[in-house]
Amino acid sequence: MDWSPIILSLKLAFLTTLILFLLSIPLAYWLSQTQSRLKPFIEALVSMPIVLPPTVIGFYLLLTFSPNHVFGEWLAQGAGIRMVFSFGGLVFASLIYSLPFMVNPIQSALVSLPRSLSEASFVLGKSKLETLVKVLIPNIKSGLLTGVVLTFAHTVGEFGVVMMIGGSIPGETKVASIAIFEEVELLNYSNANTYSMVLIAITFSIIFSLYLYNRNTVAKLLP
Repeated sequence: MDWSPIILSLKLAFLTTLILFLLSIPLAYWLSQTQSRLKPFIEALVSMPIVLPPTVIGFYLLLTFSPNHVFGEWLAQGAGIRMVFSFGGLVFASLIYSLPFMVNPIQSALVSLPRSLSEASFVLGKSKLETLVKVLIPNIKSGLLTGVVLTFAHTVGEFGVVMMIGGSIPGETKVASIAIFEEVELLNYSNANTYSMVLIAITFSIIFSLYLYNRNTVAKLLP
């Protein structure tokens, strides 16, 4: 039993969640505040990975970063960056594929806050950045946690995107979902079952913790 696919999946999920957490807060804040005509367009782009087949995203990423493509050739030869069949490519693909699972909960949480919080902060002379960091973010802990949990769990279970862009290189791109697929192809159901049970245990524990936290938070607010 090779445990490296499990470790690689957790590493990928951790990095993806961390990067998306930092990127999604300003994006979600802008979407929750702006009246720009571009807002529906940006929201549609962000949410597309929810409805698109993962293989579609993976296919176009594969074409874009392929050395046979102009951009992919420039990355490989000009910048010395290899995205196809590399862990860096997995991270980039995961950022796109898991983006809505981080942005949407945070945006919803920000929208649900009363505008009086922001207005009071502005009246006191606080900037938009100070208002976001010191006033709004502390009041959307549940939304932040939901985004973190959904993103992490979603990334752990990725298959189509990582298969298209990363393939199955042991120790570099062979994540747990790929390992399960290969074990089933080889009729090694015992190993496939072990990988699957580990992923089930990880994702259940994470989601259970989220529901438990939200339940306790609500209970504290009730009289």
